Amino acid sequence: MNTITKIKQAIMADVQNEEYTKKGIEPLFSAPAAARIVVVGQAPGIHAQQNRIYWKDRSGALLRQWMDMNEEEFYSTDKLSILPMDFYYPGKGKSGDLPPRKGFAAKWHPLILKTMPDVKLFILIGHYAQQYYIAQSKGQTLTQIVKNYKSYLPEFFPIVHPSPLNIRWRKKNPWFEEIVLPDFKKRIKEVLYEL
Repeated sequence: MNTITKIKQAIMADVQNEEYTKKGIEPLFSAPAAARIVVVGQAPGIHAQQNRIYWKDRSGALLRQWMDMNEEEFYSTDKLSILPMDFYYPGKGKSGDLPPRKGFAAKWHPLILKTMPDVKLFILIGHYAQQYYIAQSKGQTLTQIVKNYKSYLPEFFPIVHPSPLNIRWRKKNPWFEEIVLPDFKKRIKEVLYEL
């Protein structure tokens, strides 16, 4: 039994996740040993959890466009890890999905990351991932963090969530597509192909 399988079993046996395990719901993440890039999002949506596949929606299509990757490459490469801040759908809130549970990433990410020694880049999607991984981002807005993305390179690349709900933010902040995205694509290619 490999280490990731053991970690997955420990996650499912954790009392914090008992409700999901009783329903037969497994944690949704991927951690190939050869991963060079880790995509850190918020948490699976309800459809992702039901279908057992992450980023298979309009947000995922836009994320792949931003990453300059097609769907086949995104789902088949062993150079990409998907490690959300919570591996289970957290439920519905008043204005969208609930946030990832506190302490979840701190408990499981370090163990999983030890199994991926070649990681060079963390793509931090949204405020929860950015606040967890970038210590100096505390007290800053998502806009400030994303605008100052160069401060966090080469290890971290913070971006806004590619949700259709964020179209207003993208229209209000045209610098994201004009300046940030070209550098984002370039950094991904550098890491994936060791340029």
